[in-house]
Amino acid sequence: MSSNRAFTLLGVAAAGGVGYYLYNAGGDPKVAQKKFEADASKVSSQIKNELPGRQKEAKKEGEALANQASHKFDQASADAKSKLSDAEARAKDLSQKTGKEINNAIDKFDKTVEEKAAKAKSGISSWFGGK
Repeated sequence: MSSNRAFTLLGVAAAGGVGYYLYNAGGDPKVAQKKFEADASKVSSQIKNELPGRQKEAKKEGEALANQASHKFDQASADAKSKLSDAEARAKDLSQKTGKEINNAIDKFDKTVEEKAAKAKSGISSWFGGK
């Protein structure tokens, strides 16, 4: 049913267009046809003239968007590199600090073991008559 309506509307529009051109031509079908062809040519040339401008405009917009995306990517890359170098520096500092703490703990443990060993040795020596 809707396609029937569409055909009816298209027919009415076409009849209206034909009537418009016939009326403006004073009822002469050949003059009406020439006016229609002239209008169609005019519209066609306007569309053709606008398309190249739109293409250039679209190209410029595309280039601008590409530059903007490239800038954002470069900025994100620089931020990531900066954060990575900060993390590496923190990891290195933490590693050095942890290494120093481990070395201090080992030195303290060695000192304690040596002291206990010396006490134990003197205790065992005293059993056998030493100091």
